Amino acid sequence: MAGNSQRQGAIRKSKKGAQVGSGGQARRALKGKGPTPPAEVRKGHPAARKAAAAARRDTGRNKRNDPDAPELLVGRNPVAEALRMNVPAMALYLALGLEADERVTEAVRLAGNRGLSILEVSRAELDRKTGGILHQGIALQVPPFAYHDLPDVLAAATEAATAPLLVALDGVTDPRNLGAVIRSAVAFGAHGVILPARRSVGVTPTAWRTSAGTAARIPVAQVTNLVRSLKECQQAGYYVLGLDADGSTTLDDLEMADEPIVVVIGSEGRGLSQLVAKTCDLTVSIPMAPAAESLNASVAGAVTLAEIARRRRAT
Repeated sequence: MAGNSQRQGAIRKSKKGAQVGSGGQARRALKGKGPTPPAEVRKGHPAARKAAAAARRDTGRNKRNDPDAPELLVGRNPVAEALRMNVPAMALYLALGLEADERVTEAVRLAGNRGLSILEVSRAELDRKTGGILHQGIALQVPPFAYHDLPDVLAAATEAATAPLLVALDGVTDPRNLGAVIRSAVAFGAHGVILPARRSVGVTPTAWRTSAGTAARIPVAQVTNLVRSLKECQQAGYYVLGLDADGSTTLDDLEMADEPIVVVIGSEGRGLSQLVAKTCDLTVSIPMAPAAESLNASVAGAVTLAEIARRRRAT
């Protein structure tokens, strides 16, 4: 059996005689690459794709949980309202080719007067920045929402010209419901909103948009323990009314509309939690036709606040 010396190119002839050659392979000789890398870092390996996806999820989670991360308010009404209320802001984004109306024109004017950066970006870039939220071609970069302390909200409500009226949310997780409740609270004369810090949505860009910017017009307190905060309101002279389909009384029979009130709205699915329901001075149901089992959390809140406002006007 022939060895390497018999391979073509293995023997090189020269004036010095026959010499063993490399066959022209010396420059391309293989070098050791060390140990095989872990599957998680090998390009194209399923484990590597899984690790990359997990890293992207962690990055997004960290961004959401970072209390100092800037946010984008979107929508023509919310952006214009935030600028009117002098909400702290860093930059105004406009989609290229945006058809301006009076709200956009006002937003650009107010942003210019404040010396904010006004940046034109493509719609695709604005879609990416806003996470696919309906933005109407305009977005305002702002610091995280500034919550108030509950004692400050109570103090401001006490100084109001009308009887204090607050709205508390128990486990509401849909930002659109929160935004709608805030909008109703402003419309019907409430003086503040109370949110739990856990198991409840905060004032996100979606909530801002649904509120049509009215989140800038009412103080919102974020509390660690809702039950304890409701008891604090009771000690300050408030009646705590919880909305419950099986309430002990109906909205038609409510007789304390002129008193300081906290209206507590339960979550979209289970309603009031057990501890919160026990803390309420009164649970109230909304009279409805037999065919309707329940109302959306934000609609129930709007109906209740509208009835309280009507009764207060009538006295």
